[in-house]
Amino acid sequence: MGLTRQYLRYGPTALFGLVASARGNAAFVALRGERGRCVAVPACEHVFVWDTRKGEKVLILKGLKQEVSCLCPSPDGLHLAVGYEDGSIRVFSLLSGEANITFNGHKAAVTALQYDHLGGRLVSGSKDTDVIVWDVINESGLYRLKGHKDAVTQVLFLKEKNLLVTSGKDTLVKWWDLDTQHCFKTLVGHRTEVWGMALISEEKRLITGSADSELRVWDITYIQEVKDPDEPESKKSKGSSPGAEENTEEDETLELDEHPEERLVKCSKVGSIMREGRDRVVTLATDRTGKILACHGTDAVLEVFSVLSEEEVQKKLEKKMKKAKKKAKQNSEEEPERSVELSLQEEIQRVTNIRASSKIKSFDLILSPKGELKIVLLLQNNIIESYNLNLLAQVPQAVRASKITIGGHRSDVRTLAFSSDNIAILSAAAESVKIWNRSTLQCIRTMDCEYALCSLFVPGDRQVIIGTKTGKLQLYDLASGSLMETLNAHDGAVWSIALSPDQRGFVTGGADKCVKFWEFELVKDESTVQKRLSMKHVRILQLDEDVLCVRYSPNQKLLAVSLLDCTVKIFYIDTLKFFLSLYGHKLPVLCMDISYDGTLIATGSADRNVKIWGLDFGDCHRSLFAHDDSVMYLQFVAKSHLFFTAGKDSKIKQWDADKFEHIQTLEGHHQEVWCLALSPNGDYVVSASHDKSLRLWERTREPLVLEEEREMQREAEYEESVAKEEQPVVAGETQGETGLAGKKTIETIKAAERIMEAIELYREEMAKLKEHKAICKAAGKEVPFPVNPILRAYGNITPSAYVLEVFKKVKSSELEESLLVLPFSYVPDLLRLFNEYIQLGSEVELLCRALLFLLKIHFGQITSNHMLVTVIENLKKTTISRVSEARDVLGFNMAGLQYLKREIEAKDEVSFFADATDRFEEKKRKRKKKEKMVLAVL
Repeated sequence: MGLTRQYLRYGPTALFGLVASARGNAAFVALRGERGRCVAVPACEHVFVWDTRKGEKVLILKGLKQEVSCLCPSPDGLHLAVGYEDGSIRVFSLLSGEANITFNGHKAAVTALQYDHLGGRLVSGSKDTDVIVWDVINESGLYRLKGHKDAVTQVLFLKEKNLLVTSGKDTLVKWWDLDTQHCFKTLVGHRTEVWGMALISEEKRLITGSADSELRVWDITYIQEVKDPDEPESKKSKGSSPGAEENTEEDETLELDEHPEERLVKCSKVGSIMREGRDRVVTLATDRTGKILACHGTDAVLEVFSVLSEEEVQKKLEKKMKKAKKKAKQNSEEEPERSVELSLQEEIQRVTNIRASSKIKSFDLILSPKGELKIVLLLQNNIIESYNLNLLAQVPQAVRASKITIGGHRSDVRTLAFSSDNIAILSAAAESVKIWNRSTLQCIRTMDCEYALCSLFVPGDRQVIIGTKTGKLQLYDLASGSLMETLNAHDGAVWSIALSPDQRGFVTGGADKCVKFWEFELVKDESTVQKRLSMKHVRILQLDEDVLCVRYSPNQKLLAVSLLDCTVKIFYIDTLKFFLSLYGHKLPVLCMDISYDGTLIATGSADRNVKIWGLDFGDCHRSLFAHDDSVMYLQFVAKSHLFFTAGKDSKIKQWDADKFEHIQTLEGHHQEVWCLALSPNGDYVVSASHDKSLRLWERTREPLVLEEEREMQREAEYEESVAKEEQPVVAGETQGETGLAGKKTIETIKAAERIMEAIELYREEMAKLKEHKAICKAAGKEVPFPVNPILRAYGNITPSAYVLEVFKKVKSSELEESLLVLPFSYVPDLLRLFNEYIQLGSEVELLCRALLFLLKIHFGQITSNHMLVTVIENLKKTTISRVSEARDVLGFNMAGLQYLKREIEAKDEVSFFADATDRFEEKKRKRKKKEKMVLAVL
């Protein structure tokens, strides 16, 4: 069957008008070795890296489909871990901008990410209540920790011991021992959700923030275990009094055996610091050094605190002691010395409050060695602000260093328009009108306006008209960017505006139940000799209901008016006589358009349906269920009967009004789509959404076949359903606190299928080889053996080598899950092949990992199979010898590197790598100073 009707595919071209999404968190990143200048922020599915000094976008880390929910830079500053709404995590290289590693383990949005101090492990918390620890170097999941009953809000590694602290919306703070992978302690001193958590004072204190204005402070004491000589020395917590023990724990005088959870760590509440904000904590964090603590609530104020170091605490205590002694002398009372203690408020001091221009969504801090604190704030209204705070000043005051605003609107864009030459795009929101260049996506003009609802370019593209919520029409001149005229057009909101086909005037419809006709005219300007454009009111059509949308027919004979009573009335323009009523929608018609030849009118309604009507008799040709929520905008493509609809379900769809078929869905927006605009030539679509982004879609030359499109949709639905299926279980394992890190996805199933195919090919080839040998024996001479084309493609490798190649290509993070769905019938062959590979010494580490996992999940079946006893015995011998060899090589290499390090240190008489960066920075600063002085002299 040939192509019955050919359509061209529209594809995404760009995302613009967005500075930062408020869903995730902002984070300072080091680009080109400079810290505190570039900041990474979520931008729908991408991550934008902005240079705060220049206000420019320096890097885009491209995402796939899902929205970014969490960011965390690695300690070395070379990578950025990004968590998404669907629970996946991708690790990007900041040098290349490529995503090197993908982790799939969570079933819901990632809410917290944290690297350990070396950057080798990454821990993630999610809305699905699980915490997963990932091995970044091996690119695989280590284990899943289950214990929280609600979304995880924060995860923190402890440097001192192999411990992890997690907090959740279930009011609990849990302590996990990562050696044994179990929760050994739960803090239950909170009455409401724990929204934030931070470690201070060299990890001897924990601060938690919940839904009240109290920041609770807990003392952490590491208890030394006698049995284990390898444990680091315990740290005594300063200022911890036995009376201040958390009320849920019993008296400390009891034996430790009675409190098994206190064998590793003691955690007792020592008091609290009061915030000024009355609402919940949104973000609570420290800078890298742990000297500065900051937090904010749901308002626009960031509260900054300073945490005293041990030396500063000692100095303060000595001062206090001296004062106390002086006082005692003055009173000349011979009383025994009382112990002098610092209050919590003296140890954690309030520095200042920073008031941002709008609600804060997240922040990040960086403290320079000179004592200057750099703060970046991600605001709710599409703005990034950065502040500098000099902590050494007598009264520290925050100074705003920069503000990135030009790239987008402060509120949702409610109207869009294309210029007649397809080059300029107008977008208008509650506070401003912006004109964008379509090819460069740069904002050319920004003009202040009232709350805009509809807009159009005046013929000639030199002026634009905006209809506002207060009923005004505002006329702007684009060359000067100035407001030329404001008219009070309607008593209510101007809901719709339409240019007349003869381009001499336009029509507006408003909430005051009127349709008004306007004409363009040139009037003499008092200030200048030249004439300027103005608008003249010519006629009025009074109706019984609010007008929601107005449209001209292309021959300018008819006017379609959508009313609040769910009907569309059609009038003759010359006499304003009633012609037709289009009745059938259950809820008001929010948008409509008339085709280029005037034969069809398509209406989109809040009842989620689109109806296609004939304009001759007003008959409904077809009703289509278009979106899962209200249809917000509808427009025909020029010179065709194809039209686009935009819905509150965040989708844009293309339809054929002749065949009544759905052609294509443009997915990209993450929230309601308010409006769209088609370029006059039909090549471009621009859309605006509640996620603050504007998206440009371009008509490609690629033909779109409906059958293929449906097939792709079905495949996508199947792949989604696979991820939602029940996860495979390991025989004999009970659901405990820990579990496998990965999850079953379409990728893991495909990987398992590839392994199965490779083993089947191996079986076939081995059988053929046997046959071939028998034939050769019978013939008494060597007969040519036909080589499998797949093996030939790999360079005439053996079948067993091909299985290893396939194995190596399975992603490290997907290996366990792929082996979990592999049927047992393939396992005996795999074990024999593993024995062969390990004897040769190839890929020992990978094969041992796979082997141990297979033994774990198929233990019963393997041990009861007599055929495999010899295989397992052989594997035992070869594996132990090969692993010890690999270990020896690693040990030798480590010793060699240590020796080289000592040699270089001895040569330079400086500690290796420790202060190289500081010296480099110092040299750079001196060079710059010199250059400035030379320039000054010149």
